[in-house]
Amino acid sequence: MSKKNSSVNLKNGFKNSKDLSKVFKNFKFKLDKLNKKSYLVAVSGGPDSLALVALSKAYSFHKKCKFKYVLVDHKIRKNSNVEAKKVKNLLKQKKINLKILINKKKIVKNIQAEARNSRYEILLNYCKNNKIQTLITAHNIEDQVETFLMRLSRGSGLKGLSAMRILSKISNKVRLFRPLLDVKKYYLKKISKKVFGTYIKDPSNKNIKFLRTKVRNLKAPLENSGIKYEQIYRSIQNLSFSKNTLENYLSSIFKKIIKKKNNQISINFRKYQELSHDIKLALINESVKQLKKNYYDIRSKKVANLIDVISEKNFKKSTLGGCIFFKKNNNLCLKVEKL
Repeated sequence: MSKKNSSVNLKNGFKNSKDLSKVFKNFKFKLDKLNKKSYLVAVSGGPDSLALVALSKAYSFHKKCKFKYVLVDHKIRKNSNVEAKKVKNLLKQKKINLKILINKKKIVKNIQAEARNSRYEILLNYCKNNKIQTLITAHNIEDQVETFLMRLSRGSGLKGLSAMRILSKISNKVRLFRPLLDVKKYYLKKISKKVFGTYIKDPSNKNIKFLRTKVRNLKAPLENSGIKYEQIYRSIQNLSFSKNTLENYLSSIFKKIIKKKNNQISINFRKYQELSHDIKLALINESVKQLKKNYYDIRSKKVANLIDVISEKNFKKSTLGGCIFFKKNNNLCLKVEKL
């Protein structure tokens, strides 16, 4: 496909393709509703993110707003810099400027989780420095279901199983926007191939030492058994509705028993003891997130272990999520652990 033809497709919102036009209209509806003047698009070079680039570029022809495009190179793989430059050149052909940022933190363990955390930290800093309030990622139906199954395997509760939201707060000034959560990867691959002609294949996606890869390999046997990803996605949405109701209830409880002062959080211990186990889990997670300004929750198993330790009569102090928990007067307190 020539550059001219692909440009026409972007300007026309993929009108020459019925299914892709539908994807674009869905994308356009969500961005129109959000109605922001600037966005940061997270790019990786995979089909999902390249499709997001194409959709955002197409949207820019319909509404005046600014899109910045950033790729984070973790330097984990040998040829990562070559891949990053290839992606930059692909976008340059469509007159899109890609900024490549290097992750200078060395990642040696929990590679996928640490790379993800570092990536969000870098992207968040870029947003702050460029006064951008919305970060867009290309998470789709498959990502949503994979996350659900991974958390299911870890024994997550309602909050974890509700998985990802289309719009969530990642910091006080930046929100994370996922407009493709209800879109199949098949269509994103089709857009990527149609517009850019290719995409980068991440070899780690086939490495079975990663839980996400193992879960991804379950798709074919599940669907062959009649368990479709769209059905699982609908269940996730139903869980999300229940989670929203629960969060409103939890918020009212937190306001009554949590007090934050001088980088320390105090929890009324008597009222804490009256709470159910599930609410204690949510309370501790929320307290750590407030202090550490984390986006992701701590795994429920680790929080449950801490709850058991706190319940012991001789409890003095313990650590979790980079915070120290200790008893002071009639309160359960926590503060950030000094390294």
